[in-house]
Amino acid sequence: MKQLKQVHGQAITCGLGDNHYALSRLIAFCSQPHHHDSLPHGLNILQHVQEPSNCLYNTMIKACLLRNELNMSFQLYKRLLENGMYPDNYTLPYILKACAYMESFRLGELVHAHCLQLGFIFDSFVGNTLMMMYSLFGNMESARYVFDEMPTHCVVSWTVLISGYAKIGNIELARIAFDEAPIKDRGIWGSIISGYVQNNCFKEGLQMFRLMQSTSIIPDEAIFVSILGACAHLGTLEIGIWIHKRIDAIKLRPSVKLATALMDMYCKCGKLDVAHKLFDEMPERDTICWNVMISGLAIHGEGLRALKLFSQMEMTKIQPDDVTFIAIFTACSYSGMEHEGLKFFNKMCKEYNINPKTEHYICIIDLLARAGLFNEAKDIINKIPDSCSPKEVAVAWRAFLSACESHKEIEFAKMAAERLMELENDSGVYVIMSNLYSSTNDVDSLQKTRKMMRARGVDKVPGCSSIEVGGVVNEFVAGEKTNYKIEEIHEVLENMNRQMY
Repeated sequence: MKQLKQVHGQAITCGLGDNHYALSRLIAFCSQPHHHDSLPHGLNILQHVQEPSNCLYNTMIKACLLRNELNMSFQLYKRLLENGMYPDNYTLPYILKACAYMESFRLGELVHAHCLQLGFIFDSFVGNTLMMMYSLFGNMESARYVFDEMPTHCVVSWTVLISGYAKIGNIELARIAFDEAPIKDRGIWGSIISGYVQNNCFKEGLQMFRLMQSTSIIPDEAIFVSILGACAHLGTLEIGIWIHKRIDAIKLRPSVKLATALMDMYCKCGKLDVAHKLFDEMPERDTICWNVMISGLAIHGEGLRALKLFSQMEMTKIQPDDVTFIAIFTACSYSGMEHEGLKFFNKMCKEYNINPKTEHYICIIDLLARAGLFNEAKDIINKIPDSCSPKEVAVAWRAFLSACESHKEIEFAKMAAERLMELENDSGVYVIMSNLYSSTNDVDSLQKTRKMMRARGVDKVPGCSSIEVGGVVNEFVAGEKTNYKIEEIHEVLENMNRQMY
């Protein structure tokens, strides 16, 4: 800032004090987030210009947008209009973005009306930003209206439309829009692939990635991150390894985000050693990266290693977040370290000032119940804030009930089952109680439970499993014969039975 002011002074002495281009570069410098206390200086410059141009206003509005000074963006927009000036196709997108970031749907509609009044609805830059704003509000009906009003559609228009539909969970309309797009660039392919993955359609995401491989398009980092997420959820290690080799083949240097996605895939596919090697090789790490590695160790029962890694994280001065502590509680729960878990719970609240969320309560309840500390677990459930939804509270009671089944604690299980039935009509409650009564030879209670299930028309949700063979994920649903090789599988099983007996 000291040097900027010197340059500004020199510009004035050279006769460039009112040169709009020179002033716009000075204001642009002030917009950078890492230049502290520079925004007031930029506003001061603009205030002293006798006849500011649209360019100067646009630069200052953009500066406020980048610095998250959203109200100031609107004040400048208002000042521009009061000076008898008209916004252009740079001003309006900045203001529309400010509406989206402020989550002000009403303001967005008012600016949309201004766009219509000034005839900018036919400008692709303004139109695309309008679509983006409406999609961020989840209003795809209005976004589609803007799209249909635009005389021409560029690849950005199609990408925003596809991503918007995917964001609200309407992956069918997203796919229709993808199929209708006349030109499919990397952004459009990336939007449909990430859309499938975000909506838990992991196999479909992999299929789209394979289709993209038949084109000349080279995947970018965002596509690789999405598809690695699909591999992690499906447990498709072979495909994940192939993607890792593909990243190396195209000489794409993994960023923190991409390296974290690779780690997550290897962790969830059971390759902790490979994940830890990637973690150790990373030149820089963020909180998410540490969380993934701690969580990977936790879910594989490596509780002590997870806690040791957390200590290293604290030593590096990386600030843990609420997700970090979920991983820590999981590590304690899976490794039978209930007392350590309670200590970390207190540490999270008192030392790091993180307010517990439902997920934290659920982890602690699971931790205590697994250790047989049912009274303590029940007390924690009763401390869950009233602001939590019934669905979230039900998850806590379900974790408690599951532990009761494992420990054959019938009285606590009955209490948990009653609370769950009040909160939701879930067949899982009846199934757990039925299994519990069956294991304790409580025939009367077992018959009553099954009779209640029939009376309420409750059906057990069929189990589902998947296995990767030769790079192909095969899915099996209990009681169904949907797998195309089911007859062949049955023949093999029958042969095995004959040989065993």
